[in-house]
Amino acid sequence: MPHVGSSSAQADPFAPSLPVILTVRRVKRENPEMVTLFLGRLDEEDAAAQGLNLDAFQPGQFFMVWLPRLDEKPYALSSLDSRSLSMTVQRRGPFSTRLAELKRGAQVGLRGPFGRGFWEVQRHERSSHVALVGGGCGTAVLAPLAERLPRATFVQGARTASVLLYRRRLPQQVIFTDDGSAGRKGFPTDWLEERAQAGRLEMVYTCGPEPMMRAVVAACRRFGIGCQVSMERYMKCGIGVCGQCDCDGWRVCVEGPTFSLEELANMPSFGRLRRDRTGRCIDVATADQCRSGPLMPAP
Repeated sequence: MPHVGSSSAQADPFAPSLPVILTVRRVKRENPEMVTLFLGRLDEEDAAAQGLNLDAFQPGQFFMVWLPRLDEKPYALSSLDSRSLSMTVQRRGPFSTRLAELKRGAQVGLRGPFGRGFWEVQRHERSSHVALVGGGCGTAVLAPLAERLPRATFVQGARTASVLLYRRRLPQQVIFTDDGSAGRKGFPTDWLEERAQAGRLEMVYTCGPEPMMRAVVAACRRFGIGCQVSMERYMKCGIGVCGQCDCDGWRVCVEGPTFSLEELANMPSFGRLRRDRTGRCIDVATADQCRSGPLMPAP
């Protein structure tokens, strides 16, 4: 069940909806592996009536993205303002590759938002003892949250300098790379432990490769720091019916994708196992997930 006080006031997932067609206004190449698609917004009342309620969006939620004659997949927004919204896409399979190849003027369908985003964010709006820890494509999920937490420290981990995200958008971020080609050599958890030992952290939000998030969660538990994790699982229906995204009885598309430390304590598969598109359980370390993120050592 959703955590008390969570952003669980979602639209009815079973309400009839069809993808609302939006037009690509701009494409920005972020690095060799990722692009950001900027889509123009429509009249909000008309869009919401059809199943796209952008005004209800909370960072950490996701939208179902439809490419005609191909498929529909879940994606998070990397930005949202009064005129446009954006998605940062990493090439991983046929769908994401086609999405990343779209040009200005192309059309895509969106519906949502779905799932549970980060909650009680307003409690930390004025605090400087908050960290957003992102890795790889998970950095995009946290970017809208950074705009709501202006005093928080954004920490990004990546394999190497060439795959970092948003260096201009988030100029004050703390950077870690596996090879030391940018920022500090090491992992975001190095910074996290330093700040925690100094008593300068009260809340952490994280999204990225699961081994990295598992290390973040372990550090937060050790130091008694609050933490919310945005988890990725292979999703098909997006409304909790098919069970494809199940994690130890939790439907990630409905009860998540954001979870608390307390909830993760009841999810032993977190950081270890996930289902592939056939439903087979595989090791998260071998899954093709956020591959630009830091390659955390096994615990």
